[in-house]
This record gives sequence, C-alpha cells and structure tokens, in this order.
Amino acid sequence: MVFDPDKLRADAQNKAKENKAFLAKLKKKKPKDLDDETHALHEQVFEYTDCLECANCCKSISPIVIDRDIDRLGKHLRMKPSAVIEAYLRLDEDGDYVFRESPCPFLMPDNYCMVYESRPRACREYPHTDRKRFFQISKLTYQNTFICPAVFDVVEGLKPIYE
Repeated sequence: MVFDPDKLRADAQNKAKENKAFLAKLKKKKPKDLDDETHALHEQVFEYTDCLECANCCKSISPIVIDRDIDRLGKHLRMKPSAVIEAYLRLDEDGDYVFRESPCPFLMPDNYCMVYESRPRACREYPHTDRKRFFQISKLTYQNTFICPAVFDVVEGLKPIYE
C-alpha cells in the first residue's frame, strides 16, 4: 500500500482531540499491561507497515542528535565531529543539535538511509512504540500520530483495550 502523508495528516487531525485526551488518560492511569499491549500492537502494525515505503519521519522531522551520535556519524563519514556539526547540524530552540534541513541529508531517493548503521539513537528508536514505560512519552506519541502511520495505528489499536 502506498503511503499518503496527506491522508495520515487528515486522519490524525480528525482524531486529534480524541487522541490527545486518550493518551493523557493513559499517562495518568499507567496501566500495568500497557507496555505489553503496546509492544504486541507494534509487532502487529509493523507486519504491514513498510518504513521504506513511507520514510515520512526522515522527510519531515529531525531527531535530536547527541554527542555520541555525532562521534558515530563522524567515524562513518570520516569527518571530525566539529565538521559533522558544521556541515549537517544546528542548535534548536531547546539547545539540542538537530539536522539543518528536512528531509534528512542522509535520506537517499529510494528512502534508504546513507548512514543507517551509524544513524542517531533517536532514529534507531523511532517511532518509540516498542519502548518501556510507554506512558511517559504520551506527548511525543501524540505528535508522532501526525508523522508515522504506525504510531497512528498503534494508538487506534490501544483505544478498544483501554477506553
């Protein structure tokens, strides 16, 4: 199935108020089985979600890039960390390094990542639907429903379980 970012944005917008309230409720309740349910849905959703078909995260948002990521990218690119910063990064309003441009400078036309083995930790962990203590990232999860079809589907899958 071909990914349609406009459809995802419209679907997420239509459910925005509902999703925000639902995720806030989950954060407050902290169900004991939330991680197990979320991880099971993550596995299920990624049986039909192809990141290479989508790559919307790489095209539209920038991860926070920490010092360890800069070092890893520098080794991969055979550049000094300061050169990586100068060439690819900027400080955002929170004082974190992020990529200067969108789409990601390492995203290739076929949606593969040029630095996949050395990509930042935030890229490795995205979309964060298989992490522990899922309730802690409800604000981020809400924002990601507009970016990642898998996150949208995981949130929709959690609703019948916890509403």
